[in-house]
Parts: sequence; C-alpha cells; structure tokens
Amino acid sequence: MQIQPYLFFNGRCDEAIALYQDALGAQTSQLMRYKDSPEPAPPGMLPAGFADKVMHASLDIGGATLMLSDGDSADGPQFNGFFVSLTLGDEADARRKFDALAAAGRVVMPMGKTFWSPCFGMVQDRFGLGWMIMVA
Repeated sequence: MQIQPYLFFNGRCDEAIALYQDALGAQTSQLMRYKDSPEPAPPGMLPAGFADKVMHASLDIGGATLMLSDGDSADGPQFNGFFVSLTLGDEADARRKFDALAAAGRVVMPMGKTFWSPCFGMVQDRFGLGWMIMVA
C-alpha cells in the first residue's frame, strides 16, 4: 500500500509544479489538462477558462509521488491540519530546499538542531502548503 498526497491548487497548479521542480528537483511524470481529457466535463462543472488548467499531474520527488490538480474550488488552496514531511540526506541540501520553499512563503520554525534531527525546520510555501524539512 502507498499513501500519496493529492493537492489542489485552484488555478495555480502550473505555478506549484514550477516551484517544486525548482525548489525540490521534482520531475513531472504525468500531466493532463482538462482540455485533453478523453471524457469532457459535464456542462457547468468547470469554471470558465479552466480548459488549459491541470486536471492531473504527478511529480516524482526523491522516489516519492506527489499528485496535484487545479481543482475547481473558488476558495483557493486550503492546506490546513497537515504538513508534508521531507527527509534529506545532508544539512546543506535540507537548508537549500527549506530556503527555496520559504521564498514568498512563511517560516514556521527556523532550521536548527533538535533531539531527533541534526537539522529540522517547518515552512509554509507561497501556496500555504506546510513542509517539515529534516535530515535523518
């Protein structure tokens, strides 16, 4: 069994993919736009202008899969009650990724030594998605 986060970005999915490619080295393994679906959405299901938006994308990040979509909620992304945990092999890489996610975002807990990790920090990226970055 695998557990894979599926995140909805309300029209900003292309921007999120670009951030995660740049900040985390993510590789896009799948990308389908609403206009490319073999079964068109029922009339009125999608907001106007959503044909070019991302219906489904899969990103590979260090052997893990993160799935994304633009979704169709008018409220914007809602990432409450969870953080995505990212464990890295060395402190320099952890700090680089933390800083890249923090750009235009918000540091929740600065990177530092804890009793469970030589380097741990918490950040929310510019979409409000929380990340816990640590070194094993």
